[in-house]
Amino acid sequence: MPRGPRLDAPGVLHHVMLRGLERRRIFRDDRDRADFVARLGALATSGTLTVYAWALLPNHAHLLVRTGARPLSRSMRSLLTGYAGAFNRRHQRAGHLFQNRYKSVVVEAEPYLLELIRYLHLNPLRAGVVRSLAELDRYPWSGHATLLGHQAQSWQATTAVLARFHRTPRRARAAYRAFVAAGIPLGRRPELQGGGLIRSLGGWAAVAALRRGREHYLGDERVLGSSAFVEALQRELAPPARPRVPLLPLDRLVAHVCAALGTSPAALHGGSRRAALSRAREAIAYLWTEVLGRPGRPLAAALGIRPQSVYEAAGRGREEAAAWERLLQGIT
Repeated sequence: MPRGPRLDAPGVLHHVMLRGLERRRIFRDDRDRADFVARLGALATSGTLTVYAWALLPNHAHLLVRTGARPLSRSMRSLLTGYAGAFNRRHQRAGHLFQNRYKSVVVEAEPYLLELIRYLHLNPLRAGVVRSLAELDRYPWSGHATLLGHQAQSWQATTAVLARFHRTPRRARAAYRAFVAAGIPLGRRPELQGGGLIRSLGGWAAVAALRRGREHYLGDERVLGSSAFVEALQRELAPPARPRVPLLPLDRLVAHVCAALGTSPAALHGGSRRAALSRAREAIAYLWTEVLGRPGRPLAAALGIRPQSVYEAAGRGREEAAAWERLLQGIT
């Protein structure tokens, strides 16, 4: 399965999953857990991330966060690289700590925000780290206890979450706890783990602005949301379409560009570096290889230059891309 680009933009809600390499422990003791939480809190305090839910387990962790202006990849690099380095120093080990860096799923806030908060916070109970909901209420290594007021994490977005249950904190916490309790019989809930809807859409591979990080999973699990949400993301993030241009032979393209720039096709041969001829070669190379998507070798032969020189000229021609594409539209 090919790897897809990580999806991100300012203000996007993400379910982030971290796993230890070969399912090994990433938290060996409370000192490790406290270090990780402090680093996460620092990102939240700085406004880099808004943290709605989190849960630490021995060999993995879950976060539900909303990005600010800083890309998620930069925030996670800061968090995980810093934590892994400190972990290795504390435990006198070397090498990678996390598997595949991390997995992130873009989430549609409605109706999934509260569902995911409950799902994430029930992880320690499902995994047997705690034995009951009462024990989970006091478990210090998830955001559940913070929402109930049993521990203080000033950086966690508790007000925003509790406001969805009631306007007064006491009643909001009671309603939230009842909501979490009702989720226990629902089990692992694979429908909340992303994927499915995005598989039918083919536009993501072309989103050049989102090529910061790449990761590989079974299936494509980058979006959790309705069909309308996925389609809206596709429209928003897809690159602008190029204007439709005719498929035309090389000699016609060369003649048209030369006529527009006041030179002749014959003058392009011989490698002259006169400014007008260089500019014509750049326009032709850019339009032929990058706009029309044709191979550079036939153009190299037609111009009497090396194939590598075609691509170098196309790169220089990119500086006047708009002008050259308007010129191409004039070909009928």
